[in-house]
Amino acid sequence: MSSAKLRAFLAVARHGSFSAGARALGLSQPTLTTQVQSLERQHNVELFYRRGRRIELSEVGQQLLPIAQRLAALELEAHNLLRDSGRLDSGQLKLGAVGPFHVIEMVDSYRQRHPRIDVSIRVGNSAQVLADLEQYVTDIAVLAGLHDDPSLCAVRYARHAIILFARNDHPLARRGTIALEELEGQRLLQREPGSTTRSALEGALGEAGVTPRIAMEIGSREALREAVMRGIGLGAVSEAEFIPDPRIQPIRIDGNPVHTETYLYCLAERRGSRLISSFFDAALESRVNVQA
Repeated sequence: MSSAKLRAFLAVARHGSFSAGARALGLSQPTLTTQVQSLERQHNVELFYRRGRRIELSEVGQQLLPIAQRLAALELEAHNLLRDSGRLDSGQLKLGAVGPFHVIEMVDSYRQRHPRIDVSIRVGNSAQVLADLEQYVTDIAVLAGLHDDPSLCAVRYARHAIILFARNDHPLARRGTIALEELEGQRLLQREPGSTTRSALEGALGEAGVTPRIAMEIGSREALREAVMRGIGLGAVSEAEFIPDPRIQPIRIDGNPVHTETYLYCLAERRGSRLISSFFDAALESRVNVQA
């Protein structure tokens, strides 16, 4: 079984079609199709179910996918090791993140140390970022909150207070700092279920016995800012994610009782990788201006 055939299988599985997989590998579609079909004939199995223009993994394909992902990751590590002889002179490092707020500063620090490493960032929600890491689509994930999973290695990068923000004409916008109890009955904009910010704020409000009036549930930071600017309600965001604007004012919660934490993740089995370790080292040493 050749690595080229496995790469062809992975490309189709990841991108959902033979044409998209071929583009990702820089191959013609007939070439990629031939490689996958050769793998199927070689072992007398069906890896994909073809349903017109749609395809889906067969049961055997589903079982092969995580094995092929591990083999591809190991092949890349072996290639980098042999090519660079232990020096980080070149290579590719793929990151996953829920937003740009910490990952950009990490990448900036890393590129100053290792300018020849090609770094890419794939942005998605927490579930997608974790799935990409577990499926070897990315090498490192940057996420808010601790996910207790023995297959993952997690290192805390930073801790940031959650703050509120309001349109300039909101009564609380003039205050600068308020007590958590003052949110009783206030119109509050809420992030989607699964949001780390939402979970942390709900926990603190529950412990304090405070019940705000939920004005709306919003699924993105950009939409949340727009709703606040239109005066629909108060927004809540990690301090690191707040973007100043003359139309809105940040409001701290007295004593900073609500916070989020950012973690660096990789697969536990890959923590010893020189490439991954080099990023962890650079990111953690760059925390001089971050509340760790």
